[in-house]
Amino acid sequence: MSTWYDQDLDRSPLADCAIAVFGYGAQGRAQARNLLDAGFNVRVALRADSSSRERAEADGLSVLSLEAAAEWADMAVMLVPDGEQPALYQSVLAPALKPGAALIFAHGYAVHHGHIRAREDLDVLMVAPLGIGEQVRATFEKGAGVPALVAVAQDGSGQAWSRVLAYAGAGGHGRAGVIETTFAEETETDLFAEQAVLVGGMSELIRNAFETLVEAGYSEEVAYFCCLHEVKLIADLIHTRGIASMRESISEVADYGAMRQGPRIIGEASRQAMRQALQEIRSGEFDRRLQEEQGAGFTILNESRVAARSHPIETVGRRLRANMPWMKEK
Repeated sequence: MSTWYDQDLDRSPLADCAIAVFGYGAQGRAQARNLLDAGFNVRVALRADSSSRERAEADGLSVLSLEAAAEWADMAVMLVPDGEQPALYQSVLAPALKPGAALIFAHGYAVHHGHIRAREDLDVLMVAPLGIGEQVRATFEKGAGVPALVAVAQDGSGQAWSRVLAYAGAGGHGRAGVIETTFAEETETDLFAEQAVLVGGMSELIRNAFETLVEAGYSEEVAYFCCLHEVKLIADLIHTRGIASMRESISEVADYGAMRQGPRIIGEASRQAMRQALQEIRSGEFDRRLQEEQGAGFTILNESRVAARSHPIETVGRRLRANMPWMKEK
């Protein structure tokens, strides 16, 4: 698969393009502001009662209603939550988008799982930043960028690839690298990484380590600092240097202990659980369960969030962070 950098990306397909960003959350705000600063014709599409309207206007962006934006846009950038995208497309975008317009997604979920089946004349594109909205904006302002994955699911205009690469370049992603993928690969790997490592795996590893120390008689405060607080220190080393160089940067005692115990803790049983998680993602079972949970108003998910908030690691963490004002929640 191909990789492109800034010098490879022609932004001219966006020169006379009307770009409507639907949604003004973390990604919507970051991408709209980057496009505005880069000199492109961008407007934000929001519901009439949206609490984000004042913020978007204060950022210097023009705001349109969803319906007006759908009629105006040559490119509709879908940055509302995944669960809201099918209804938005069906009720607002499908009837109003111009022939040959483009739909751009930051995540392939709704398209890959068939919740959105776009009109045949539309381009269906993806520019998936490999970073949260705050990083997308902050790196752009510094003259840098975060990498992005790009894909084309449908080329209704015959210009899909030139459009998706132009959009990736306009957002500053070429400064770090733009990598070709597919909607299926992006969706399945993203879900797997969230479940196995970034959110699911890491959260459970931290909580279980904390509980093990506390059950053995160690103080909650020490257990918190050892098992949660210091994660950022190691994550930063891995992020900037890689795993091997991280190991060379820590003490021999720490590295020797990791060598001995790491494969015991995350061993074949964990690998088998990862394989099962990936199989559920690829087979569509995860999507089916998610749709059921969404239809039930996310009852189980909300109960899980309440339980997570009441865990001792959260109680001690809030108390300790209160004495570190530079770590206040954003």
